[in-house]
Amino acid sequence: MTGRIPIESVSPVVDCGRAPAKAVVGEWVTVSATVYREGHDALGCAVVWRSPAGLKQPFTRMTETEPGTDRWAAPIRPDLMGRWSYCIEAWSDPYRTWRHAVVAKLDAGQGVEDLANDLADGAEVLVRAIRLVPKPDRPQVTEAVLALRDATADLAHRVAPALALERLLWRYPVRDLVSRSSSQAIWVDRPRAAFGSWYEFFPRSESGHATVEGRPEHGSFKTAAERLPAIADMGFDIVYLPPIHPIGVVNRKGANNALVAGPDDPGVPWAIGSAEGGHDAVHPQLGSLDDFDAFVARTRELGMEVALDLALQCAPDHPWVREHPEWFTQRADGSIAYAENPPKKYQDIYPLNFDRDPKGLRAEILRVVTHWIDHGVKVFRVDNPHTKPVNFWQWLIEQVHADHPDVLFLAEAFTRPAMMKGLAKAGFTQSYTYFTWRTSKAELTEFGTDLVRSADFMRPNLWPNTPDILHESLQYGGPPMFTIRAVLAATLSPSWGVYSGFELFEHVARAPRSEEYLDSEKYQLRPRDWAAAAASGHTLAPLITRLNAVRRANPALQQLRDLTFHHVDNDAVLCFSKRDAASGNTVLVVCSLDPHNVQWGNTALELPALGVGWSDRFAVRDELTGAEYDWGQFNAVRLDPYEQPAHLLTVHPHG
Repeated sequence: MTGRIPIESVSPVVDCGRAPAKAVVGEWVTVSATVYREGHDALGCAVVWRSPAGLKQPFTRMTETEPGTDRWAAPIRPDLMGRWSYCIEAWSDPYRTWRHAVVAKLDAGQGVEDLANDLADGAEVLVRAIRLVPKPDRPQVTEAVLALRDATADLAHRVAPALALERLLWRYPVRDLVSRSSSQAIWVDRPRAAFGSWYEFFPRSESGHATVEGRPEHGSFKTAAERLPAIADMGFDIVYLPPIHPIGVVNRKGANNALVAGPDDPGVPWAIGSAEGGHDAVHPQLGSLDDFDAFVARTRELGMEVALDLALQCAPDHPWVREHPEWFTQRADGSIAYAENPPKKYQDIYPLNFDRDPKGLRAEILRVVTHWIDHGVKVFRVDNPHTKPVNFWQWLIEQVHADHPDVLFLAEAFTRPAMMKGLAKAGFTQSYTYFTWRTSKAELTEFGTDLVRSADFMRPNLWPNTPDILHESLQYGGPPMFTIRAVLAATLSPSWGVYSGFELFEHVARAPRSEEYLDSEKYQLRPRDWAAAAASGHTLAPLITRLNAVRRANPALQQLRDLTFHHVDNDAVLCFSKRDAASGNTVLVVCSLDPHNVQWGNTALELPALGVGWSDRFAVRDELTGAEYDWGQFNAVRLDPYEQPAHLLTVHPHG
């Protein structure tokens, strides 16, 4: 507490200001604080905020959120990318103090003799106000001063002009005892940082042919580009590619993680580097760097962008191993240590050691990232960032953002909560989450509630599946579970994604209790017959297309902070809503968690969270079927896993 007037519990603040809060261009950010003072004099509060260039923004007055709580708030809306700053100023407001007292005395019937000092005090305050208001308004204030000092006029005429200045002096207040909070930071990204739909696929599996001479044919950027229109038609915004670099030959893994690769096994894309190049090179079978540029350009033509995997690890034959052995951990026998997560061994990967030559290694990684930015990549999905120093990521992201504030980083860190949140605070734009393993009503409610609590600094990206993770719910839940998980991922979070094959209900695991796909695409080519799936109707693509269309049409689904869970008297049914305060758009989701049985439930909705009164009736439209219903607080729902396991409802108040 440093000022004359206490300013406490400022929000948004992350780790006492050690990390910036997050927002996107055009997003309304609510700044709040607890502000109070002794006595009964009126207080004023405002947000004083500055752009990344240091330009002071218009004065933004705060109001009490609930009178009597001393909690003040105001929305601000940054309009540029970069690091914004704000502080809160509080002051004693002599005009509002004077006005309150005069109105109370007039209501009590006091006369001009009783208000003599008040009239003089008011005139003095307004004299100070003259220089604060815009020039066109100054005559109005001057006339109010003259009226207060006019002893020939009756009391009502003397005070009326001054009382009428309330709105003007709210915008241009007289301020005494001005106190300031410490400055806080907000990092502002482009809108895609907060809202988007991701699609992951392996270009090498997209050859256009299922097999050639009995075996799959390796795809290229040119053949993979033929898949892009279908991805765009499903409404995806970002096409995420696993590593596109040369793959190591030494210790290459074979199909289903076999220790010895066959002559036709393509290797694991995350085992990066060979005699053909390293992290700044393109796998020759995918094409040239020019072919990659053409792929990026085609993606943009279709309204999407490319996300590239940033995997900071090396195959044993990566050029760095030969040129910079100091970047790796040496074992007692002189060999380089390969990656291990006992009892798992990754003989085809050498981890980098960030403590042996941090300056040299940092410079090289920054060069690599900048290289791909120069080739049109503005989104990086970072592989296993929790296995590298957090301060390295903070440094790298700050260095990149200094010249490229529009670059986004997604942290693929399925790890301990403290590390996941620490990476977000260090600067990662988005984060993978535990969504894949949260399947029960209690787990999902706790999970969603924690996401909201962390929304100032951590943006979730929900994935029902990845090349590494085939959850048992998808293995045994059949097509209904794929629908359920897609609906939940697409509506709980503003950002979600699927790994190619999800829409084809791929669900066969390598072994019981394994989360590894059988014939995993990490180790081999996996061509898919998209045309046959579309012709047979055995595809989730129409639902995914509809989900992404609904997401784009409803601002409520493009934000996270206003997420409310509602009661349903069945633990197999989850109900939640989202509401966009600016537009009033409200979405209500009722979703079964049971892929096998019909479930019934009765809702007890928190109606104010939907923007309606406790006794109101309102219309809801199911955006998945087009059906419309008349609802209130209590409603019965029936969810059939094969016909309709979820309602995705937009709320339309009557009148």
